[in-house]
Amino acid sequence: MKNINFIIMLMFFLMQFFYNNCYAVEPNEILKDQKQEERARNISKNIRCLVCQNQSIDESSAPLAKDLRILIRDKIKNGKKDDEIYKFLTDRYGDFILLKPPFKSTTLILWIAPLIFFIIGLFIVIINNKKSKNL
Repeated sequence: MKNINFIIMLMFFLMQFFYNNCYAVEPNEILKDQKQEERARNISKNIRCLVCQNQSIDESSAPLAKDLRILIRDKIKNGKKDDEIYKFLTDRYGDFILLKPPFKSTTLILWIAPLIFFIIGLFIVIINNKKSKNL
């Protein structure tokens, strides 16, 4: 029984390892210069796939994600800096395209909303806890 549990756990961890290490970047997209490819991958990991919405374009196999990966690699080949590429993408698609949006007045609700919901949830738990003690 212990061997079966061990084998199942081992298979689960191996599946997780390989799943997390496989990306949607196709071989024909990869740049020949290793430093440029590393820059492209780092940028791609920070850009949201507009089709999948909870994946980076580095992980997504959607056609739009592929187009954005190619666009980023073309801009890197043309000598653009990372900040210029991010600016181009945010000018075109807005701050939503960034997986980690900047802290500014237009994205303030994105940063404050989790805290507000946490406080509301905590308040509800405290109220319900007091009600259950009174019964």
